[in-house]
Amino acid sequence: MRIARFSIDGNVAFGAVEGDQQDELVLDIIKGIPFTDFELSGTKVPVSKVRLLPPVLPSKVVAFGRNYAEHAREMGDEVPDAPFAFFKPATSVTGPGDEIQYPSFSEEVHHEAELAVVIGRLCREVPRERVEDVIFGYTCANDVTARDVQRREKQWARAKGFDTSCPLGPWVETDLDLAAAGDLTVQLTVNGEQRQLGRTSEMIHSIEDLIVNISEAMTLLPGDVILTGTPAGVGPLNVGDEVAVTIEGIGTLTNKVVKRG
Repeated sequence: MRIARFSIDGNVAFGAVEGDQQDELVLDIIKGIPFTDFELSGTKVPVSKVRLLPPVLPSKVVAFGRNYAEHAREMGDEVPDAPFAFFKPATSVTGPGDEIQYPSFSEEVHHEAELAVVIGRLCREVPRERVEDVIFGYTCANDVTARDVQRREKQWARAKGFDTSCPLGPWVETDLDLAAAGDLTVQLTVNGEQRQLGRTSEMIHSIEDLIVNISEAMTLLPGDVILTGTPAGVGPLNVGDEVAVTIEGIGTLTNKVVKRG
């Protein structure tokens, strides 16, 4: 099931996405929230009539760096022996179709297409054999990065945590199992030109590795997001660019880069 979060007439709700053609998609409005048992209301609205929002509002976004060997090499970094985590704040999250605001303190902003894992239940110290039980679903992410700031500053908080630096969407796909999620095509285009192309099977540390690793240290809450790393091909974004992340079996997340007002 594809579950989207949306607004219409000033109201925010979740809905199950139905249909295959973009111009024919409809939302069956969910009663309540999707992290518990829920029912479909039967009330349907065309996707074209709503504004899609970030599919979840995470308390935290835990991101893992250098999780694709080719990307680590293109950045001149060593491949880490263990998962390498950092955070993006909740205020960095933005939705499909929203603008990525080019930060005033950077002159080199890069795209990073990533598979995002959405946590579905409160959990801590998750054993490997229970990882699938705590996953709600998967969505597309763009770990937008102020690369010059990342190089200049020892901490990555500003480089990867600025407002609008974490587009998510367009919805959460809940029907993928761990095996399927571990071998999906991830690609990114800028103004229609392909920049990144890889597969999640190229990850150094698997989805299980990442969730076991971070849940050893902290409690994960429903709606929290795990970014699993980016394949090679990262590069610059400029004001006016349209950037699209497409992940097999999930969908396409599209955003436009604008100058911060």
